[in-house]
Amino acid sequence: MVPPRTVRLHRSELAVPATSPKFFEKAAASHADVVFLDLEDAVAPEKKDIARAQAIQALNEVNWGNKTMAVRVNGLDTPWAHQDIVDVVQNAPRLDLVLLPKASSAFDVQFVEKLLGLLEQQANRTKRIGIEVLIETALGVANVELIAQASDRLEAMIFGVGDYTVEMRTYDQVLGKPSARYAVLTGDEGSQGKRELHWNDQWHFAMARIANACRAYGIRPIDGPFTEFKDQDGFRASARRAAALGLEGKWAIHPTQVDSANEVFSPSPEQLSWAQDIIALMRRSNQEGRGAAGADGVLVDMAHVKLADSILQRQELINTARGGA
Repeated sequence: MVPPRTVRLHRSELAVPATSPKFFEKAAASHADVVFLDLEDAVAPEKKDIARAQAIQALNEVNWGNKTMAVRVNGLDTPWAHQDIVDVVQNAPRLDLVLLPKASSAFDVQFVEKLLGLLEQQANRTKRIGIEVLIETALGVANVELIAQASDRLEAMIFGVGDYTVEMRTYDQVLGKPSARYAVLTGDEGSQGKRELHWNDQWHFAMARIANACRAYGIRPIDGPFTEFKDQDGFRASARRAAALGLEGKWAIHPTQVDSANEVFSPSPEQLSWAQDIIALMRRSNQEGRGAAGADGVLVDMAHVKLADSILQRQELINTARGGA
């Protein structure tokens, strides 16, 4: 596994419209690991300049604690993107990440990388700004491996299911939920009139490809939004699906989703206990000259030690973040 380029805790990323200052303090008080102030989809065209100014003010004046702070700028195909990046980088030293929407090619990332480098030099910034991208176009998914290699500033890829849904013309009205249409009806042979409908995950291909590209090049794979925010069970199921695919965090479009995301993407007590037991077991096994051992009828070897180490390292990162809060 390629080591991550920049290590950050990224279990939850809370979206906050930059035109809604009333939400800033609530976001700062939340348990979100990452907060992004949105200048793009949540802002009407006539409010873009106002949103940019309010985002800068919020970054400078609100106490965000040890949260990672990002700003989602407008897309590179809009008249606002360049000014968004320039103004926020020049005037908000607290900024950690630029969130670039609709990244469809390596060049998109490289353009932002070059601009950030020039602005950092100009402003004598000592803190290097990272990049996270939304993969939310068909072209972006097709180029995801090239995008992942585009810049060592690139830290995370987020699956933007909303715009991807639009591009794929699936016409789903609630974003992030499974579709009853994407299902298989069992045959009628021997069914005695009791045929079953098996639901499938219509976004598996895109998410798995994003996760694989991220792990190949040391980038954090993050799942996108689940817009029916009152459906907590649905959100948790969506987060668990993402975790099972290897993603390590999820967007929260409402503060009520943050704690669920943090829980799903944190090691469970059972996993931590298992990891500690495996390391102890393999230490004894190695001392006895054996490279593998049996545990409850399961063969355990050094691959399990790597997994156990990964679980414990994840918990250590969480503990460090809590200690700095």
